[in-house]
Amino acid sequence: MKLLPAVVALALLTGCEAAPSTPAPTTYELPPRQVRPDETALKLPPAKNGDTEFDLIGLAAGLPSITGSHAEMLPKGQYVRLRLVVTNTGTSSVLFDTKRQLLVDDQGATHPSDEQAMLIKRQPAQFDLGHGVRVEFDLYWDIPKDRKPITLRAFGGPTITDMKNVNGTDIKL
Repeated sequence: MKLLPAVVALALLTGCEAAPSTPAPTTYELPPRQVRPDETALKLPPAKNGDTEFDLIGLAAGLPSITGSHAEMLPKGQYVRLRLVVTNTGTSSVLFDTKRQLLVDDQGATHPSDEQAMLIKRQPAQFDLGHGVRVEFDLYWDIPKDRKPITLRAFGGPTITDMKNVNGTDIKL
């Protein structure tokens, strides 16, 4: 029985050499995706509002109509679609409301997202954005034909330190 500890110690010393290690990646490697035909890819730095980070990745303006699984709808002016990724960087969940996101046009007018367009395209209205959760979706607005989208006024949602989330963050397009 006295031999067993010596054998175990020898096995541990000879068989447990540390393999050369490669550092773990520090970023996720997400595969690139094609930009939709009517869309322009945006290369903007991420912006934050409260505990929510906004990554605007695609913009389509001047859309003459939208089509869903059961309806086609014409705008009063033109549809604008913004593809974005929101990420909760805080420690608590955030109630994210897509209806609060405002599009500012080249004349300074603000436009709320178009509820019917969002419904037809089956985009979320409001959702719980948990800690570390990342969600990608589209926002739609119906703005006058002679206007250009300039800025997204983004609202991340209430946080522990800002329960009302009154002030948005302007993100130039």
